[in-house]
Amino acid sequence: MALPEILEADATGEVAATYGALRQALGIPLVNLIWRHFAALPGVLPWAWAALRPVAQAQALREGTARMEARIAALAGPGLAVLPVLVPAQMAVTELYNRGNGLNLQLLTALRQAVTGAPCGGGPALPQAAPLAMLPPVPPMPRLEVLEAATRAEVLALAALHGEGAAAAVPSLYRHLALWPAVLPPLYAALAPMAASGLIAAGRAALVAEASATAGLLLPALRPPGAFPAEQRAATLAALETFTGRIIAELGTVGLLLRARAAA
Repeated sequence: MALPEILEADATGEVAATYGALRQALGIPLVNLIWRHFAALPGVLPWAWAALRPVAQAQALREGTARMEARIAALAGPGLAVLPVLVPAQMAVTELYNRGNGLNLQLLTALRQAVTGAPCGGGPALPQAAPLAMLPPVPPMPRLEVLEAATRAEVLALAALHGEGAAAAVPSLYRHLALWPAVLPPLYAALAPMAASGLIAAGRAALVAEASATAGLLLPALRPPGAFPAEQRAATLAALETFTGRIIAELGTVGLLLRARAAA
């Protein structure tokens, strides 16, 4: 069963306004899946964004992103030659997710800690970085249900490399790259042995560690707007566990490895 979400095209009112604020804060012309899922959980999206908005452009977040990128660059080696070299349009899509994955992993790790009861708020505001320039727009992500059966199967096979949780929360990077169906089989052929060898898991561990370090800096500057919606606590924590514990970190690894392959 697919993870419930409110697609950008279907967003109205407060949800649409929050989506717009997220796009501006992260400098990407799309809203990542975890936020679209939060929008489907009553009360969660406004609470989460209000809590995280004060740190969404913190200098600590940018510094954490740089450390995360350096950790994955250090993993890149001769084995990258098996990855397909993405054409510019495909790489433009990948870079949107690279930015979103790096920033969201750190922000949502802090959110996860706050929802689980870690002390947050009450501290001074953090030094802010200059606003991120908006990355160029890309073609809209196709809906999974409208893909050709063979293409949909390839997207789901890629998602399955990231465990059972990714089967429901089909990573948006793979859904977006389905605009170019021919790239999916060679991408799977390259990533499957990387997953089996532990390379992607090593990248995940590195990114999770860096995100946890950044989250510790962000927590005092969060501004949660009162109590978290209690009836959504279990669903929210389940999603945060899936996304911050595995999916975002693994897709962040994949995207940065594709960047390294393109630059080789």
